[in-house]
Amino acid sequence: MQRLDKRVALVPSSIDLAAAEVELVNVAGRETLLRNRLAAAEHDFDFVLLDCPPSLGLLTVNALAAATDVIIPMQAHFLALQGVGKLLETVSLVSKEINPQLKVAGIVLTMFDAQTRLSTEVVHDLQQFIDSAKGTTVPWANAVLFKTRIRRNIKLAESPSFGQTIFQYEPTSNGALDYRALAKEVMALFGRRAAQAVTAPPTPPTFVRESE
Repeated sequence: MQRLDKRVALVPSSIDLAAAEVELVNVAGRETLLRNRLAAAEHDFDFVLLDCPPSLGLLTVNALAAATDVIIPMQAHFLALQGVGKLLETVSLVSKEINPQLKVAGIVLTMFDAQTRLSTEVVHDLQQFIDSAKGTTVPWANAVLFKTRIRRNIKLAESPSFGQTIFQYEPTSNGALDYRALAKEVMALFGRRAAQAVTAPPTPPTFVRESE
């Protein structure tokens, strides 16, 4: 574990994980290895963020099995919408079979260009999709489309080559401003949920018939 500062710690990935899909294929309980390790680890963090590869393999399933909420980054393209659909299918399956607590917190648009008509159309379609899930039992029933958009910004691409976060490399850039705004929006969202959980009335028990 590396300490980036007094408030942030980082556990970096490794090239060795490239072979995990093959090496773990016959391991019992391979989908919950990460969850078990996190549960056994002692930490005092308010948030633990798991950055997943852009694929739906075993590593991503492990992250979904360990997480309580999913934040989906998405480019404002129609092909990306199809990718999100596949991811939501996986989230639904993991929620049913492995991790009942798993929910989709929201979707954040990245590399966003507000000047294009395509971006506007994708935002509209995405908002309609999220709204259509309200009141259902799917894991994304309470998901939000975050108001913060991560704009295209070359500084975001440059900062890793200097081994720095965007806040260290160029703290006044659009990339830093957008991610700072997103962090505040995410914290506000979870703050509201925590307040609702405290004030909400007790949930009545649910009974399931054997025929179901």
